[in-house]
Amino acid sequence: MKRSLAVVLVLAAAPLLVGAPAQADPPGHGRPGTYRLTGDVGGSKFEGIGADERRGVFYVSEVTGGEIHRGSAGTAQTEQWLGGDGTDGRFTARGITTDAAGRVYVAGGPNGIGTGRPDLWVYAPDGRLLAALRAPGENVFLNDVAIGPGGAAYFTNSNAPQVFRVAVDERAWGVTRWADATGTVVQRAGFNLGGIVVSADRSALVVAQGNAGLLWRFDLRTAAVSPVATGGASLTDADGLVRQGSRLTVVRNFARLLATLELRADGRAARLVSQVATDPERVLTTAKELRGRTLFVDSKFDEPVASGPYEVVTDPLAR
Repeated sequence: MKRSLAVVLVLAAAPLLVGAPAQADPPGHGRPGTYRLTGDVGGSKFEGIGADERRGVFYVSEVTGGEIHRGSAGTAQTEQWLGGDGTDGRFTARGITTDAAGRVYVAGGPNGIGTGRPDLWVYAPDGRLLAALRAPGENVFLNDVAIGPGGAAYFTNSNAPQVFRVAVDERAWGVTRWADATGTVVQRAGFNLGGIVVSADRSALVVAQGNAGLLWRFDLRTAAVSPVATGGASLTDADGLVRQGSRLTVVRNFARLLATLELRADGRAARLVSQVATDPERVLTTAKELRGRTLFVDSKFDEPVASGPYEVVTDPLAR
């Protein structure tokens, strides 16, 4: 395993059934079934979503411009929380998540490739920039991010079989190439590593390789990488992952399917439970659970020039 380092100064809900995606609340339940995002005049596309359970808010990343939008579990209309178009060096944004302190971690996708711009950002809950970091390497497309059991953030690289670790010590935020699975994960054309979650026993990261339709286990103690045994389940176009107990939901974007698997606690194996079709008029990229419901991002990736309405939905299924 190779390691390198770059440092920047510290700048009540209903249970879900296995195989059944979360549904929109019935009318009068007090929460909307659809959340409206604000788009740009020229069209906007979206990808990542992070959820802060304690505060009841969620964040959505905009690919076109890099704006970050914020919504509340009880309000249908969201707001632009952070600007894009060069704000903090950010021209696009991909995966996003929050930690226990409410800090927001944003993956920059190709933002830093060939530009010298940051690859990722960390923000305080009030929107203050805490860090804007360059990851080690020249071919870094940070796709998605999850918080590990020790509080560090782990970012996947879609351009190489790597995972980066971001953490803060007494003096500074830093990013390391935590795991390099070259020789184990076969690099393929298109998007490689993407969605990422922590296993139920907190011993490993489970990562999707969308172009291959595979899941990989990254051991959090040793950084060793091994395939998750899925029995040959069809998972091509796997994008976002959501783990709820032993249930793993795989959002298969352009395949327009949701796969539900029963995931072993240590992340070493998973059994396919169901595959259900999603709304054919949407390309859903990823999802997060918030206050008992699962929120899915409608990316607009299927539209050459996107047009509204721009939405986060709680009912993703085909009619």
